[in-house]
Amino acid sequence: MSNPEFTAEGTAVRDFMEPDRIVVGAFDDADGEAVEKLHVGIDAPVVRADVNSAEMIKLAANAFLMTRVSFINEIANVCELVGADVHSVAQGIGLDHRLGHHFLRAGLGYGGSCFPKDSLALKQLAANSGYHFQLLTAVIEVNELQKRRVIQKLQKHLGKLRGKTVALLGLAFKPNTDDTREAPSLVLASRLLAEGAEVHAWDPIAVPELQGVELFSTPLEAVTGADAAVIVTEWSQLADLASEDVRAAMRHPLIIDGRNLLDPDAVRAAGFAYEGIGRAVSPLDVLPETPEREPEPST
Repeated sequence: MSNPEFTAEGTAVRDFMEPDRIVVGAFDDADGEAVEKLHVGIDAPVVRADVNSAEMIKLAANAFLMTRVSFINEIANVCELVGADVHSVAQGIGLDHRLGHHFLRAGLGYGGSCFPKDSLALKQLAANSGYHFQLLTAVIEVNELQKRRVIQKLQKHLGKLRGKTVALLGLAFKPNTDDTREAPSLVLASRLLAEGAEVHAWDPIAVPELQGVELFSTPLEAVTGADAAVIVTEWSQLADLASEDVRAAMRHPLIIDGRNLLDPDAVRAAGFAYEGIGRAVSPLDVLPETPEREPEPST
């Protein structure tokens, strides 16, 4: 028997009660009938298949979603080079009824336990069967490289990162969960530490043990004294990050928006240097002047 689930972290109950489909794979029709009856009362199409096909439906669905994520991130990277805005591009793509808008939000790539696990499982399944899954291999590679693009953006503004302080805002791989498995934040923290930077971090519910990373209870505390703030998870608490208090607290008012959560024009108008993912960047967009701090009185 195979009865794959299609639930997502943070919305699992809703996804179970209101699924897009119910997939039942069975070697025997009677077994399939019995499992289908367990779902009586749930209004969704039922797909009956053999066990191998049912398992492939699960893996293929996730592989396609991962492909969309890596695709829009590749488009975002090209957008930065040609001066296009990936937000507008994704909106135009999503209005095509053949495509839709789901999983077309550029950012730092996917994480969590499901997508990475299923991508490797499908790739290995194909390899064990004598097939090299070139597209999925590229999807995985793009996702891994995407997590590291923030480092390049930081270096563009700050130069060498040794001795700099970077605040990572959001540690969970997505909002409304405390799951940090395969999260971009872990990769970023590791790379920043390797570059010699001091790493501050904040997340409202995820509190992983990150050696060398100092955790703070509020975003304002995390960015205090920082040379840059990086939005890693699109928590709603970060929607007003570009505030006067945050600007005054930072050593350099630089925001790298890894989830395109903020409005670029509003952030720049508030006195910050800003970079998103796949958003047009002007060569003149440099760190604004920051008043020198008054020296602390000696005691």
